[in-house]
Amino acid sequence: MIIVPVGALISMSYIKPWSIKFGIPAIFTTAATLVYVSGSCHYSREPPKGSPFTTVFRVICAATSKMFIGTGRLYERVKRSDDDPTLFLAHTNDLRFLDKAATFVPNQHPEKQKRNRWRLCRVTEVEETKLVIRSIGICSFFIICGLVSAIGHTYFISQANHLKRKKFPLLLLPYFCDVSKSDYRNLFFSIKSSSKYHPPIGIGISMILAIICCIVAAKVETKRLHVVARYGLFDKPEAEIPLSITHLIPQFMLLGALDGVFEQSVASFFKKQVPDTMTPYMAWLSEGIRGVGIISSVLSVFVVGKISQSDGKPSWFQDTLNRSRLDRYYMTLAVLVSVNLVFYGLVAFRFKWRDSLEFENPESSRYQETVDEIKYEDPDDLISNLGG
Repeated sequence: MIIVPVGALISMSYIKPWSIKFGIPAIFTTAATLVYVSGSCHYSREPPKGSPFTTVFRVICAATSKMFIGTGRLYERVKRSDDDPTLFLAHTNDLRFLDKAATFVPNQHPEKQKRNRWRLCRVTEVEETKLVIRSIGICSFFIICGLVSAIGHTYFISQANHLKRKKFPLLLLPYFCDVSKSDYRNLFFSIKSSSKYHPPIGIGISMILAIICCIVAAKVETKRLHVVARYGLFDKPEAEIPLSITHLIPQFMLLGALDGVFEQSVASFFKKQVPDTMTPYMAWLSEGIRGVGIISSVLSVFVVGKISQSDGKPSWFQDTLNRSRLDRYYMTLAVLVSVNLVFYGLVAFRFKWRDSLEFENPESSRYQETVDEIKYEDPDDLISNLGG
């Protein structure tokens, strides 16, 4: 079976018209989609089981509805037995506004409040929401790696398309990228470490690799433009440039190393820093963050292009690569990643990293008094017991 994709990989590199290069995958993708849809009536279906993200919205909604109520006793379930699989998280003092979601309203019976989960949440649910919100801020620093990754699938390929290849298939460059991605991912995570700092260090290393990748790509592009100038190829975009395509191998391998270390580090970060109930979604979330970076590359090209043509200067992005200045764009990305790395380090230093989620038996905590334990016979007792 491996002969078919390898044969397609090699043969596609010799097809010149882009309409055919895109047309063949489009035909096979359409056929695969039809086969997939035709079997949909035979798939087993399970009823919806709810989403852990609903908890986040419930906590925010409950806290907002009690905006003008002071924080009093907090509600938490009682651990029924040692075999009780229910997750319990210790209360923290961060984001105190969200604690209102677990606060009893003094003038309402607790049993009635307990039945409305959009008005009263457990302390554990509040802490899960805090974990998610704290993670969102630091995740914004991950987007830049996706932005660098995008140039490997666009400009790197365009550069290689007109270099001297001889018998070197063009699609071997993405192959080197994938091999490097797998090798560096396995190399970094072969270091068995349960330290809570392992994922953030990996993310920092991926940013360093992104900086090196951009610098190397800028140097190679500068050399390519010098060859273009020497042979007068500025106005001959389809001409082959007498520079070996092997010059691009280092930047493709660095790009693969960046992707490999980054993806695994982000996945480990989410696994340790978000609630267990959301762990199944974290692989998709990490891919989503990388995707946001790839989409942002379009915006970065537009902004950098507008800035570069200020004062009547020509834009760095022209109709052809031979007239463009991708080397300057790559160096700009290297500077942006460097600045991002500095701010990431400052935020990561103050971030509360967790080895694992802490389980707690609420029977010994300050919020142990729950609606299951308190017997109210008089509304005045309710107010006094809840600190009203």
